[in-house]
Amino acid sequence: MSTFDNPFDPDRNLRAGCACGQHRSAAEHDQAATALRCEPIESEEKRYEGVVASAVMRAMFPQDVARRAFLKSVGASTALAALSQFFPLRTATEAFAATGAPEKKDLKVGFIPITCATPIIMAAPLGFYSKHGLNVEVVKTAGWAVVRDKTINKEYDAAHMLAPMPIAISLGLGANAIPFAVPAIENINGQGITLAMKHKDKRDPKDWKGMKFAIPFDYSMHNYLLRYYLAEHGLDPDTDVQLRSVPPPEMVANLRADNIDGFLAPDNICQRAIYDGVGFMHILSKEIWDGHPCCSFAASREFITTAPNSFAALTRAIVDATAYASKAENRKQIAEAIAPANYINAPVTVLEQVLTGTYADGLGGVKTDPKRVDFDPFPWQSFAVWMLTQMKRWGQIKGDVDYKAIAEQVYLATDTKKLMTEMGLSPPASAYKSFAVMGKTFDPAKPEDYVASFKIRKQS
Repeated sequence: MSTFDNPFDPDRNLRAGCACGQHRSAAEHDQAATALRCEPIESEEKRYEGVVASAVMRAMFPQDVARRAFLKSVGASTALAALSQFFPLRTATEAFAATGAPEKKDLKVGFIPITCATPIIMAAPLGFYSKHGLNVEVVKTAGWAVVRDKTINKEYDAAHMLAPMPIAISLGLGANAIPFAVPAIENINGQGITLAMKHKDKRDPKDWKGMKFAIPFDYSMHNYLLRYYLAEHGLDPDTDVQLRSVPPPEMVANLRADNIDGFLAPDNICQRAIYDGVGFMHILSKEIWDGHPCCSFAASREFITTAPNSFAALTRAIVDATAYASKAENRKQIAEAIAPANYINAPVTVLEQVLTGTYADGLGGVKTDPKRVDFDPFPWQSFAVWMLTQMKRWGQIKGDVDYKAIAEQVYLATDTKKLMTEMGLSPPASAYKSFAVMGKTFDPAKPEDYVASFKIRKQS
């Protein structure tokens, strides 16, 4: 049962339901989702009543069989009356509502116009922010340094950030150290290495020595994945090629002007180069690491502590939107919603090719990979540990690193797990997992061994 389900309906399951809590199943939710969102519930008071009653019913009847038998024998109204005698539902509801009200409803969230920001962007036109009691202005921003600076300067309340950026900001890399946190990952996979058309016969990275590649930012998964890929093919990314930081919206123009030979970038940038006939897809980032994170939803610790209810409502809206974006049947509608000039400013067909996974490769072929990009909000702390190993590998951080402490300070897995559970979603039991990058297993419990295992790395 979702948090917002009716706990006195004997036909509803305690542990199933849709993300918004208004339907018996995800399928029923989707059928009712006109304009990509559910109709609002009767009132916020009713929402909070459902939360409290659901929590009490879960505690009293952890097994569906017992709860259904009780409700069918006495009826919902009698059950509610009986429950109210032993537990002050109205008082608890008032307390819950009082603590849950956002301190600040009018918020600004910055974003870069790329498909990685899909949940943050779509949550505005498709009503996910308003559904959670917020009036959010999503602000299109020119580059990652600008997003960082505007968020630090409090022009933005929260922001779309590259997954490693909040770690870097918290550690004082590239700016003064300011504690930031990540309650949600925006997307997994969803990047690619695109090369200029003149290199269509240079598919072996060993032939790339001397070439110039663009990445969005030094503290980015794009930087770490491209460096990893090059190093696995015997190239030192610091000496054998040139890496340049270029804002994603400027990459295609730089490829066309022959300023760069290729880039590792968000898929809509890759697909736009293909659409414009100036590049082709060499490899999807999921072929380097299937399931890797890319971007995140982030906020300063100051915002989180001074406006905890606003932060929680923002996170619920993002998680809600991410759950919707994760469903393949919604992707074409989402592409239309985020295509306009004030959002990504791209042809709908380009965004559809990214989001649906059926796309032109630039070499005359059409490929299909429904997991080319995917959306999963859980902020795995093992992701953060891996990013820290790459920061150490390439000399961005030096000396002893307390990987676990930093990961758990910045990536809010415990808080997000609680919030997802309240929303009726199913977060993982642990915040750590092993995974493989280009066939090499990463154990988050042994980060220093991992760093030391690479032959190509910056020597300290």
